[in-house]
Amino acid sequence: MDDRIKRIHAVIHGRVQGVFFRETTCQQAKRLFLSGWVRNRANGTVETEFQGDPEAVRHMLDWLSHGSTLSNVTRVESLDKDTVSGESEFAVTW
Repeated sequence: MDDRIKRIHAVIHGRVQGVFFRETTCQQAKRLFLSGWVRNRANGTVETEFQGDPEAVRHMLDWLSHGSTLSNVTRVESLDKDTVSGESEFAVTW
């Protein structure tokens, strides 16, 4: 595992579906030069994994705790994951 790259898996709870949360998450990740993905889950939460510079990953986690303008984040569960080699984009997935 590369110590210069950190990967996080997070599940975001609250009013996070139908409020452009995935799209703004994608925009924020791209601004921070992170790779990974974000998707809605059937239970109303949003799930994401992202990796990159550890400082950028920290900023992304901070952003997720507030979310998009229309969202209302009540909780973020996150854990460290092994990095994924060759991943270079961030995308909204289904």
